[in-house]
Amino acid sequence: MFDSHVYKERREALRRQLDGGLVLLLGNGEASSNYPDNTYHFRQDSSFLYFFGINHPGFAGVIDIEGGEETLFGNDFTMDDIIWMGPQPSVANQAHRVGVEKSAPLGHLKQIVTKALQQGRKVHFLPPYRHANKLWLEELTGIRVSQLASHVSVALIKAIVALRSVKSDLEIAEIEHACDIGYEMHTTAMRMCRPGVKEQLIAGSIEGIALAHGAGVSFPTILSMNGETLHNHYHGNLLEDGRMMLVDAGAETNMNYCSDFTRTVPVSGHFTQRQKEIYNIVVAAHDCAIDHARPGNTWKAVHLEVCRVLTNGLKELGLMRGDIDEAVAAGAHALFMPHGLGHMMGLDVHDMEDLGQIYVGYDDEIRPSTQFGLASLRMGRRLEEGFVITDEPGIYFIPALIDQWRAEGLHSDFLNYDAIEKYKDFGGIRLEDDVLITATGSRFLGQKRIPLYIDEVEEIMNK
Repeated sequence: MFDSHVYKERREALRRQLDGGLVLLLGNGEASSNYPDNTYHFRQDSSFLYFFGINHPGFAGVIDIEGGEETLFGNDFTMDDIIWMGPQPSVANQAHRVGVEKSAPLGHLKQIVTKALQQGRKVHFLPPYRHANKLWLEELTGIRVSQLASHVSVALIKAIVALRSVKSDLEIAEIEHACDIGYEMHTTAMRMCRPGVKEQLIAGSIEGIALAHGAGVSFPTILSMNGETLHNHYHGNLLEDGRMMLVDAGAETNMNYCSDFTRTVPVSGHFTQRQKEIYNIVVAAHDCAIDHARPGNTWKAVHLEVCRVLTNGLKELGLMRGDIDEAVAAGAHALFMPHGLGHMMGLDVHDMEDLGQIYVGYDDEIRPSTQFGLASLRMGRRLEEGFVITDEPGIYFIPALIDQWRAEGLHSDFLNYDAIEKYKDFGGIRLEDDVLITATGSRFLGQKRIPLYIDEVEEIMNK
């Protein structure tokens, strides 16, 4: 938890963004795994964390925009709770720690919301993503669960996106700490990668590092020889000589700030010539992004510049052909990279995506595309100092997609399908780092850089 003045300043900044009404921010509750008392690891709602800082289940906060009054709602623990969980701070004490003067039991929240609605006041709430909070909102507001989406406050969403997009020095320090944990996770994976090792052993080992140093992983670990499957959470394979292992993994600090890195390494410890050729194209694309990431540039423009680098490299290998700019404009390169270049990162590994990607990654100037590949670009808007974003280009050979495009004759002017056919056993390569937009450009986050270039990767794998 930061000092109380941090949360007070954030709530004051939020009040300045809105014209009036009540802001209702629901925290998360416990979620049962397989019976009521056996719960998943608790994760607080990130917007509630941002403004109220309390990392415990069963809380809600209300901010009165006109009156300036702030109230934390929660129930004090019973003796039975204390017997099982030990001494617990009171709700009033929790409120004091984050600079909130008023607290009340959860049962009082409904009458506050009801009174505001009866007075014709706007009750601002965010789109709920947990079923329990959907039902809670229905109880508090009288709005049916099926109708909640049409009543969420766009004004509140835009206000929170504006505030959370630009990271403070305190937040950047926390993200750097998450990146340092990520460094240990990924370098450990590189050292453990050997033929005959089960993927699960490595995945479990690096997730243990995340738990030992923080709140655990920032998302379910992706670790697989079959890197052409973008979100591959299956870890049941034995690593094979001649294949590559893709690891996409990150950590959360105890303050819940995140990191997100990807590396792809040869199982044998040495890249083959064919692997080197594809790998170096992805490295060039990765470095191109950092060269173009600066305030004033749109991330969509950076994405498209990276796609040109990928297309040029694939053309030099004979896998693509024709004019590079025309190929990218047509979306032919998306056969190899059907996703976007990166996403915002902070308290969420995909920061604020629960608020609606159209508000986080886009705005009135930059709108999403419907073109295959480009439609998956989560972030397109103009960069600002203080943004934290991921740089994650990749090249994948997805047999089913290749077969479909070839059968349909898609982009045959730009794609050499006969040559591509020989790569259907290749897998996929993705390289990802976390980037801070600075006043004059950008920089990678983390005190140490995870090995990226071929000589660095082979060196750490063969020590």
